[in-house]
Amino acid sequence: MSKIVIHQDKIVNKEELLKLCPFGAIEEVDGKIDINAACKMCKICTKKGPEGVFEYVEDKIVAINKDEWNGIVVYVDHVDGEIHPVTFELIGKAKEMAAKINHPVYCVFMGYNIKEKAAQLLHYGVDEVFVYDDEELEHFRIEPYTAVFEDFINSKKPTIALVGGTTVGRSIAPRVAARFRTGLTADCTILDVQENTDLDQIRPAFGGNIMAHIYTPNHRPQFATVRYKIFSAPERSEDVNGKITLCDIPKAKLTSGIKVLEVKKKEKVETIEDAEVIIVAGRAIKKQEDLDMIYKLADLLDGQVAVTRPLIEAGWVDARKQIGLSGRTVKPKLIITCGVSGAIQFVAGMNNSDCIIAINNDESASIFNVAHYGIIGDIYEVIPGLIKKLSSGELDSLQQVVATKL
Repeated sequence: MSKIVIHQDKIVNKEELLKLCPFGAIEEVDGKIDINAACKMCKICTKKGPEGVFEYVEDKIVAINKDEWNGIVVYVDHVDGEIHPVTFELIGKAKEMAAKINHPVYCVFMGYNIKEKAAQLLHYGVDEVFVYDDEELEHFRIEPYTAVFEDFINSKKPTIALVGGTTVGRSIAPRVAARFRTGLTADCTILDVQENTDLDQIRPAFGGNIMAHIYTPNHRPQFATVRYKIFSAPERSEDVNGKITLCDIPKAKLTSGIKVLEVKKKEKVETIEDAEVIIVAGRAIKKQEDLDMIYKLADLLDGQVAVTRPLIEAGWVDARKQIGLSGRTVKPKLIITCGVSGAIQFVAGMNNSDCIIAINNDESASIFNVAHYGIIGDIYEVIPGLIKKLSSGELDSLQQVVATKL
């Protein structure tokens, strides 16, 4: 870790030094000049300060032996053995990257009475599934699940670990990464791997205003979480070439301070992540009642309604219907945006959709940069016109809506 070292014996004028830092990071403590937590490592003090007083010292980076780490592992996210679809999407991405570096693809599957469920993972091209089946793992508790993941990594030493950006995934990934003192990049939207096995992790940062390219060349394993619907799942194959390995772990490692008293299953609700057709209402909607035309269009296309953040903040729609960095990620066959400007925070949550149709009266709106088809016009004129055509039978199917380019 880099730091600024102050050579106290070379200080002549303390008052001069205290004024040197624009962030107020230089202070006097017990008669000595010190650097506080406000330091930005800008090195202005080393460049403009008196010669020899401030010295920038960078710790020596210990290179890791990358040859000792082999394989890409996907954490199997599940509830009672029912595997979350984000797992299959990560397997698809893992296979793509593994082919570049000639590494195997693993899955680590932990739970109780899950041995039979593990076999379905082999139909997606996984080389080996490591199953930890123990009564103590029946319900997700962070301590034993973290211990199991740690045990697996110590045993197989995978160079990359991929975890779904679910509630469970976001809980376990940082804990395991911390145990190995390695990095973790959350909510990646792009992943790639270099020939030397360094993982290229790209995600929106600073509220989506930039795309950050992150990599950890001196630490292993490399951890990344990815939201559901970012990548595509591979086709299920009837052929099975991989194998299942049953693993044991000492009972002492599965102790937990959490005791599960009761599990209440939440009623399953239809979510926008699973919708094949989505109609999105944006800031251009003037009042809550105007959402009726959005819902009518969605009904005619057998789709769901989603919104952008301003409508959530207005309290017009449930927060689970928001698309974007602070909402949900979707990948429908068709998405129609109505009065959406196309801020990067929103686009990051839907730009992998099969067909994007944008309606906006501003021809310079950013949404047109990602749309496959664009309509420059007032949504209060375009949407009623589209509803009329669908209702009258002029356009009687989703295929016709896309084929006619509206």
